[in-house]
This record gives sequence, C-alpha cells and structure tokens, in this order.
Amino acid sequence: MAVKAPKKKIQSAIMVELLKDSPPVFRARPGELIEGAVIFKGKNKMLIDLAGVATGIVSGRELRDSMNTYRELQEGEQVAALVLEEENDEGMVVLSLRMASQQKAWDRFHKLVSDDKTMKFTAQEANKGGLLANIDGIRTFLPVSQLSPANYPRVNNADSSEIISRLAKFIGHTFTVKIITLDEAAGKIVVSEREAMAEERSKALENLAIGSEKDGLVSGIVKFGLFVAFDGLEGLVHISEIAWGHVKNPSEFASTGDRVRVKIIGIDGEKLSLSIKQMTKDPWEEIAERYPVGKRVEGSVVRFADYGAFLALEKDITGLVHLTELSHEKITDPSQALKIGQKVEAQVINIDIDERRIGLSIKALKPIDAATLERMKKEREERDSEKKSGGFVASKAGKKYYAADSAGAEKITEDKRVTFKTAEEAEAAGYSA
Repeated sequence: MAVKAPKKKIQSAIMVELLKDSPPVFRARPGELIEGAVIFKGKNKMLIDLAGVATGIVSGRELRDSMNTYRELQEGEQVAALVLEEENDEGMVVLSLRMASQQKAWDRFHKLVSDDKTMKFTAQEANKGGLLANIDGIRTFLPVSQLSPANYPRVNNADSSEIISRLAKFIGHTFTVKIITLDEAAGKIVVSEREAMAEERSKALENLAIGSEKDGLVSGIVKFGLFVAFDGLEGLVHISEIAWGHVKNPSEFASTGDRVRVKIIGIDGEKLSLSIKQMTKDPWEEIAERYPVGKRVEGSVVRFADYGAFLALEKDITGLVHLTELSHEKITDPSQALKIGQKVEAQVINIDIDERRIGLSIKALKPIDAATLERMKKEREERDSEKKSGGFVASKAGKKYYAADSAGAEKITEDKRVTFKTAEEAEAAGYSA
C-alpha cells in the first residue's frame, strides 16, 4: 500500500515551482533611479513599462530636461527616470525625467571636478555679477570676474548698466568653463572661463618675451589706455604707449574689437605691458633732422600760454616761442605781440627729442635798434650790479629766493623779478631759501 505525501509538503513544492517562473519582486522607492521601456508617448504624458510588473507615468514639467530626452525618445526605447511616488491614484509609479537628468548632472559634475575637466556653459541670463544658466534645476553661475580677458566687460567707473549691457550680448553664447565651486546641498555650482583657459595662458606666457610682437583684439577701452587680448592673455597699452603724439582720449585711436599689433614691453606674472606706438619709428628722430638748431621756419600761432606762444610747424608738430624770445622788447603776455592764426617766421634755438620740444625764437630774426640795445645793456648792468652787491632775487609767482649770482636767479625774467638786499628781507616778504 503506497504512502501518500503530506498535503502541506505538496503545496510547498508547488509554490517553489511557481516562484521560479514568476517575475522578480518589484518595488519603486522614491529617489531611486530606475529604467524601463517607453510604451506610450503623448503630448504631455509618457508611460513606461517597469520590469513587466508595473507602469510608470511621467507628465507635465517632469518630462522636460536640458538634454531634450523626451523629444528624442521613441516607443520601445529604454529610458532612465527618478521615482517621485511609489503609486498614484491610478496605481502607477510617478516618475521624473527632469530629476533623473539632474541626478545624472550632479554625477557628471562630480566627475568633472575629480578629473579636473572642462564643460560647456550656455548663458541664459545676465546680471551685473555675471552670467547664469539652469541645468536641470541646478543653478550655474559664471561670475564676471571669471570671464576670460577677451570677454571681460571693461568699462569706465564700473558703470553697472554698461556692464549688464555688455554681458547681455553673451546670452545664448556657449563658453568652455571649469567648475570652481560645487554645492549640491544648495543646488548650485560656480564655473570659471579663466580657469578653463589657465593651461593655455600658462603655455602662452612661457613663449612670451619682452620685445616680441603679437596680433590681438582691443578688449576694453578705459581712460588710461587700451586693453588688448591675444592667446588667452590680456595686456594694457597705457595711454602713453598708444601713439608718439599726445593722446587725450584712447577711444579716439581704437574701438572694442579692433585688430591691433602690439609689442610686449613688460611682463609681471600675468600682468603685461604693451605698446602700439613702438611698432613704428619715433617720428621725432626724423623731426630732429628736419629742424636743426639755427634753421629758419614758418608756422601759425595756435595757442597761447602764460610763458609764451605755440606755433604749428606741421601736423602734430608744434614749437614754443618763450616770452623772452618773442621780441627784443619786454613782453608779459604773448597776445601783445601775436594773434591766433597769424603766420610768423622763427628760428630753431633748441630741440629736445626726449621731451618732444622745439624751442623757437622770433626776436632772433629781428634787428636790434639803438634804443633796444641801450635798454638791454642797462638791464644787464643792473643784473651785474645785483650780483656784485650780493643781494637776493625771487620770482613774484614763486616761493623761494635765490642769491643774485646763482643759476636760479638767472632763470627769473626781468618782469617777474623781486630783489632783496638781505635774506632776512626776502624771508620777511614770505619767501624761503
């Protein structure tokens, strides 16, 4: 007689066999990243099959991410999504493509930092502090101070409205940047274009030498000069190095974005001093040859000063006729002898290339009459008498007094001379030695 197996054992064996053929137990936990196949794609909704045992739903803003995942997906394709709720009222798992992309973005950002790599940043907004973008809900900020030299908005007097105007032009522009601050708890990162270009700048500096020449772009114009960018670097062309002539306003010589050729005249770390004028020969070297001492010249009176009159000899070249060289007569105001626009002849009496000065004399070309000669003789005798008497001399507009026989006294013209017999008298009058 056969012995029957216990009923409980038979049922247990059947359950084991059934479990072998059943799909694995599935549970969606909020915050978990899971994958599934797209089974429906609508205008504002998508359904995803999860392991054949559950259906996930993605809808509304949770469909949109920076990678445009939803737009590219086709039914049947696999996609990763983040679980928001285990089950909604319809029994479906609530999912998010947006949050999944954000999680992937954080993972990508952490890896970029650990690998010391760069990334792309496309500006979406601008404020006076810099440029902003939102990457899957992660606020990404590129401070103005972290822009490369070529993109830095240099403006006079830190005008905030002008800075914002310049930065606004970068909206939609894509930069290569490096992450310098990553704060996942606060949901934001800070990036730098300067840091991304640091290696490039370092290599460029290694190959840079004083005297070398570079083609660059004018990246900024300020009161004291022009900023020029090249090879990821930026240098300053000081106002004194823009042109050989006098420069009042740098903006009259260049505009932002202009191409210019410069010469490296100073290197201090990443601080570069540049020159535009040294790319050409100093015109004063030729001027000195054209205006030798003793040459007779003709010029037009263009300006008066307390100490004399300026004559225009040619474009950008003027010469000074000092008060004492205007006439053999005493002249205290150049307008007494000349008029603006008047053409006169003069003689070159000195030239200083370093100071860019040409000294002229009108009286040197004029004959001396007997009366003038006698007056000059008398003045000379008076000066000689002062020297012999051991007196002191001061200028009416000055603060110091000098011994009558000193070089300082010789420089004071007759019309401005004040004489004293003793040093005490000079000091009592308010002058000092």
